[in-house]
Amino acid sequence: MIDITWLTIVELLGVGVGAGFYGTLVGLGGGFIVIPVLLLVYHFTPQQTVGTSLTVVFFNAVSGTLAYVRQRRIDYRSGVRFAIATLPGSVLGAYIANYLSVKVFSAVFGALLFGIAVFILLRPKRDDSNCPGLSCAPLLSRVYAVRTVTDNKGRVFRYAFKEWIGILVSFFVGFLSSIMGIAGGVVQVPTMVYLFNFPTHIATATSTFILSLSSVAGAASHQILGHVVYAPAIIIGVGAIIGAQGGARVAQRLQSKWIVRSLAVALLFVGGRLLWALTS
Repeated sequence: MIDITWLTIVELLGVGVGAGFYGTLVGLGGGFIVIPVLLLVYHFTPQQTVGTSLTVVFFNAVSGTLAYVRQRRIDYRSGVRFAIATLPGSVLGAYIANYLSVKVFSAVFGALLFGIAVFILLRPKRDDSNCPGLSCAPLLSRVYAVRTVTDNKGRVFRYAFKEWIGILVSFFVGFLSSIMGIAGGVVQVPTMVYLFNFPTHIATATSTFILSLSSVAGAASHQILGHVVYAPAIIIGVGAIIGAQGGARVAQRLQSKWIVRSLAVALLFVGGRLLWALTS
């Protein structure tokens, strides 16, 4: 069990601020930073790591969501539906985590994240303008869900996507989040940006909003199972609340290409950690 000293408190707060800042910037929740620290530095068990990380993700996501609410960059209609779809997977994943050997899963998922990161880095510059071609035409509204979001700066984002596919992906996102403790944004954000044509700023803000809802089920399930170590979770969570506010402010000022590149770096980090863990 971790010894809570003043030095430990400072360290954990620093981890929380970094996780909150970067996690909110790219819409991933920050669990990908918290998990290696808890596992490698403080030697938590895998179950404690996942449960504690998801609790921190909840604090981070709520704080980031409040910031994005002020910026008016959240697609609430899509976010609520995707979040509801993650709930069954989150509960199922928490219970399966007790029995599942994740080595093969980690290898496949780590390689997948590496592939997504390489795709993002090598893909030609992405157009974040209003939805291209005929994808937003009213005649196609029965096939595509059409969304229009206007932020607090007056910028209008218009895009269209197949909502039922997003709901299916979200179920997997919830399951993945609960199994791995890294928050489903690592799948949700690239999917929203590259498969569903969400503008990057809307995708990261909406992903943070989804995490604020979906992480409740995962964190609560792990709490019931006794997987949450409360003192570190609260300390890191306080840091994440502070960092998330800064991450949201920086995201509003950054061009979408820099957010996407930051996302790719995060995916490389997560994929590398999963694959490296297989050799230890």
